[in-house]
Amino acid sequence: MSETMPPTAISRPIPLVPVDPDTTERLGVTVIVPTYRRPDQLAGCLDGLVRQTMAPAQVIVTVRDTDPASAEVACRYEGALPMQVVEIEVPGQVAAINRGMDHARADIVAITDDDAVPHPDWVERIEAWYRTDPRIGGVGGRDHVYHDGVPETGERQVVGRLQWFGRVIGNHHLGVGPAQDVDVLKGANWSFRRAAIADERLNTRLRGSGAQVRNEVDFCLRLSRRGWRLVYDPLVAVDHFPAVRFDIDQRGSDHFHPLAQENATYNDTIALMAHFSPANRMVFAAWAFLVGTCEFPGAVQWARLALRGDRHAGAKLRATLRGRLAGMRDWRESPA
Repeated sequence: MSETMPPTAISRPIPLVPVDPDTTERLGVTVIVPTYRRPDQLAGCLDGLVRQTMAPAQVIVTVRDTDPASAEVACRYEGALPMQVVEIEVPGQVAAINRGMDHARADIVAITDDDAVPHPDWVERIEAWYRTDPRIGGVGGRDHVYHDGVPETGERQVVGRLQWFGRVIGNHHLGVGPAQDVDVLKGANWSFRRAAIADERLNTRLRGSGAQVRNEVDFCLRLSRRGWRLVYDPLVAVDHFPAVRFDIDQRGSDHFHPLAQENATYNDTIALMAHFSPANRMVFAAWAFLVGTCEFPGAVQWARLALRGDRHAGAKLRATLRGRLAGMRDWRESPA
């Protein structure tokens, strides 16, 4: 396995190695479920793991020490699942997943959210992928998003790509077609070869006290720089029922918070500055400040939001600029 890859390289679909997974020995799968104050949703997720066609070798639920209700729900499944409940004192998804990784014992580490329900063949499909090619370091799939019980519709062929100037294309919840190599997987439905993770953990420099947006971008790009393949397969699926978050990072345009916007932009900046070459960093900086996206607006996108009547357009731009500048400053001071 090569130690590095060109920092400007962006992955493209690569023909999958035609290895029959039935001819190789099965691998064990550890499932990590970070949770916080959503015991009912957690029960639905664990019910989905009970129904798996291939049983996980280990299930780790990481729960805050201030959330006894979720810990109690997880403990109820100790007879049905190889359950390990791990308490954590530090807030945020990064610390929760990292603690789970510290306790993982199986060959593969699969991670899903407490408000997601894995399809019955989720573990089996994940495990099979890793036996097709030893270069595969990560596998993820589609999260079918439901709003008030109604699935979100749409189809996208382009999923999980980082464009050369810094725009991240997600679409993991709408991906269709054959499996493809990607740059980024989604945190609601991702997995890794434990050998690829090694001593790597999610970036503790990332800001936020809850979801810590963009943590998956940072982690996936680090693995790709070390030469590992990341595969997105729409059939590796979970049903995702986005639940309330108990921090400032709320979903939806009606829940704008300037500090949440600043934190998300900071995390995006740290991830991309570390990944790009010096030339790409200059392009990224120019594009981010002048153009940007609806999520992280620069001047052009701010004007578009304002023309559409977004009452938070100015606040979004100011928070985004603060996050960009802070991320670039902190990256220069400590680029590792």
